[in-house]
Amino acid sequence: MNGDQERTRSYRRASPDRRRIELMEATLKVIASKGLEAASVRAISAEAGVTPGLIRHYFASKEDLVCAAYAHHMTVLLEACELALDEVQGTPVKRLAGFVQRTLAPPVVGAQAVQLWAAFIEKIGHRPKLRRVHMDSYREFRQVLEGLIAAALTEQGLVADAARVRQLAIAVNALLDGLWLEGSILPEQFSAEDLTRIGLQSVGDITGIPLVQKDSAEQ
Repeated sequence: MNGDQERTRSYRRASPDRRRIELMEATLKVIASKGLEAASVRAISAEAGVTPGLIRHYFASKEDLVCAAYAHHMTVLLEACELALDEVQGTPVKRLAGFVQRTLAPPVVGAQAVQLWAAFIEKIGHRPKLRRVHMDSYREFRQVLEGLIAAALTEQGLVADAARVRQLAIAVNALLDGLWLEGSILPEQFSAEDLTRIGLQSVGDITGIPLVQKDSAEQ
């Protein structure tokens, strides 16, 4: 049996959910390397090692596939950030600090992540479906932040009403976005320790929640 036959048979055995993920991941690889406009059904099928017809079986249009791929990408990034919530045992302040650290470290920070961001962000204003995916992803990330910030504020005996928590989450999200972007585009300028130290200190300054020890901040 030659390699093409083996690959075809392996895709026949794949579960529907797994196959959809493989197609979305192939789409992201094409977009990251060649740009969104170059992500044709033919290019994606070649990357995935399947026929164009199989893509049309799972996705009604290329736009549906691209939107699904973007949603998948954002979900993977959020899940990478949320790993900290499983790993960090302790107080709400420690959980918030762990989330910030995860957000500013690989694989969330990285060249491919920012390449995909640049490719998608250009189209969000012109493609309503893609905009909805972006809005949903933004809300989900911010909701996680709001929960973490509210719990940490309460632990510190600080005001944690909904309006204040929302305002702080918006500000923290903007800060993390900026550090993520700089760290991904110019990795040679920032060590992992730089990004997390600056992130923890700055989030602490914005929220009034001490996320680093005083002596660490002064180093």
